[in-house]
Amino acid sequence: QVQLVESGGGLVQTGGSLRLSCAASGRTFSTFGLGWFRQAPGKEREFVAALRWSGTNTYYADSVKGRFTITRDSAKNTVYLQMNSLKPEDTAVYYCAASFAYRMNPADFRSWGQGTQVTVSS
Repeated sequence: QVQLVESGGGLVQTGGSLRLSCAASGRTFSTFGLGWFRQAPGKEREFVAALRWSGTNTYYADSVKGRFTITRDSAKNTVYLQMNSLKPEDTAVYYCAASFAYRMNPADFRSWGQGTQVTVSS
C-alpha cells in the first residue's frame, strides 16, 4: 500500500502561482515515481505532469508546458508541482498518484490521493 497526501491548493487570480505538494508513504519502494492529474467539473480526469524517483526525465501535458514544473525530494518521498501563470481553465481538483511501471503511462498510475482544489479566478 502507498499513501499519498496532497496539499497546497487554494484560490488565486489569473496569472498567479501556487505550489502543490504530494507526500508519499508506505511501500514507496514498489513505485517508480509520482504524477499529477486534475479533474474539472463535468470533465474527465486528465494527466498533468509526472517524474520518476530517479533520473532527469519529466513529462507534461501540452496544456501546462512552460507554466508548470514538477520536481521531487526523493529523501522525503515528496513531489512538488509549481504552477505559474495560472489560467481559469486550470481550475480543478488536483490529484497525486503513484506509478507502478517504469514507462509512466497514465494508465500505470494508482493509489490516488484525496485531491486538493485549485481555483483560478478571472
